[in-house]
Amino acid sequence: MATAKNSRPRQALSALLAGLECKASGKIDGVEITLVTADSRQAGPGVLFVAMPGLKVDGHQFEQQAAAAGCAAVIVERGRPRPTGKSGAVRIEVADTRVALGEVAAAFHGHPARKVRMVGITGTNGKTTTTYLLERLLKTAGSSPGVIGTVNYRFAGEEIPAPFTTPEPVQLQELLARMVEKGVTHVVMEVSSHALVQRRLQGVAFDVALFTNLSREHLDFHGDMESYFAAKRQLFSDHLNEKATAVIIRDRIGGDGSSLEGKDWGDRLLRTLESDPRWMKKGRKLVTCGLAVDNDIHPRDWRCTLAGITAAIASPDGELVLKTGLVGGYNLKNILGSIGVGYALGVTTELMAGALARFEGVPGRLERVGEGTGKGPAVFVDYAHTPDALENVLQTLRDLKPARIIVVFGCGGDRDRGKRPLMGAVAGRLADVVLVTSDNPRSESPEAILADIEEGLLSSPLRRMRAEILLGRCWRGYDVIASRREAIAMAVRGAQPDDVVLLAGKGHECYQITRTGKTFFDDRLEARRGLAVLAR
Repeated sequence: MATAKNSRPRQALSALLAGLECKASGKIDGVEITLVTADSRQAGPGVLFVAMPGLKVDGHQFEQQAAAAGCAAVIVERGRPRPTGKSGAVRIEVADTRVALGEVAAAFHGHPARKVRMVGITGTNGKTTTTYLLERLLKTAGSSPGVIGTVNYRFAGEEIPAPFTTPEPVQLQELLARMVEKGVTHVVMEVSSHALVQRRLQGVAFDVALFTNLSREHLDFHGDMESYFAAKRQLFSDHLNEKATAVIIRDRIGGDGSSLEGKDWGDRLLRTLESDPRWMKKGRKLVTCGLAVDNDIHPRDWRCTLAGITAAIASPDGELVLKTGLVGGYNLKNILGSIGVGYALGVTTELMAGALARFEGVPGRLERVGEGTGKGPAVFVDYAHTPDALENVLQTLRDLKPARIIVVFGCGGDRDRGKRPLMGAVAGRLADVVLVTSDNPRSESPEAILADIEEGLLSSPLRRMRAEILLGRCWRGYDVIASRREAIAMAVRGAQPDDVVLLAGKGHECYQITRTGKTFFDDRLEARRGLAVLAR
């Protein structure tokens, strides 16, 4: 998303620093900025370089390099030693350069977030599905939505691959500015916990924020669930407009009617906001969604089949009759959340019902592969890569009563090891055949990751035996197959027509990351190859 040099905007340094608590060493009047960056390799005349401490490299180490390259100004954190050597760059000291980067990037691009309606979605699972749902709702209502999310960034007919769920501040503000230029009216953004902790959203305030759920994920980064929750909560405490609406999905009962007391982070977020007079007195609103009848938006009755969901949904604007091809109780909760956001944005129930009826699904989210071939099992691809997400999708398929559920999944390397046995236990409890395989092992040994997952399977009713025997004799059990391609081929070709095969963990991703780098790999393509063999 780089901008050509001859088309770069120019902004006065004094305007970029307005409202930012800082101390400048040097004259700022008359200094013009043509680029804001945290990458010292982009340093040069007219550039404002912001030195940021990172997880591996501290940008302050490159202050002298940036100044020597002719930067107009550098922003550093207070107390950092001044480099030796001559420099013509204005040196600006601030308390937190991450905060400063977001603020000056927003100012450089004319505060684009203030020119659209901003919707932020955070939670462990359901974010991507909800962005697609809201995109459909807003288009049906005659708006022009832009989406920033895990699959891609899309707006006005453009699609850009997404290197991050939530972009870094400079790229985010540039992207928002492009959306404004293209006539986007609403921006729907997935907000990751990493982005909140790293202050990537500084300079952005949301009109509506949705909390989907919280379950174990990213604990390699956050350390524990309390810290993870605190990160997610920042969207509601630090990044809402004064008249904003918080939409919260509560999970106090599960899809089977069982109690989830003690596990409902949404209910906890609600209580936290309700008890904060500083949050409530600003004229903000709270909308609750969930299966329980005491939520503002809830289903009066509902039914899920392989064909989709039907429900009568109560809302403050009246009842909405829902018919959609999405499958599963967890998707019903995603729909309730999207209706809550639609309500906050003023979309009528009639428009929402029509939009949801025409919704075609989400890439890699319980996506049916090879439907209509006439032979072979039903094969689904899903992004589920947490214990909670895997349990949701497996329980959804279990409720459809197939002869057997065959699941192929793994866990990513260089990530939270603690979730691996938990996912193994979930698969062993809800699936009939489990083929444990590689996901994105990254720098880790695939065999070590597989061993961690197998720990959870050892406590399940399943016993390990060769996949060929399990599949050929219609038995229950598990096997470990390091090659994902081999595991998928074996599952699809060995399944019976009344079985269901789930390929979990990678969803829409079309790559695999190993020690040797990133290579092309698509679960959907591998599944189609297996089904093609059966169709011969």
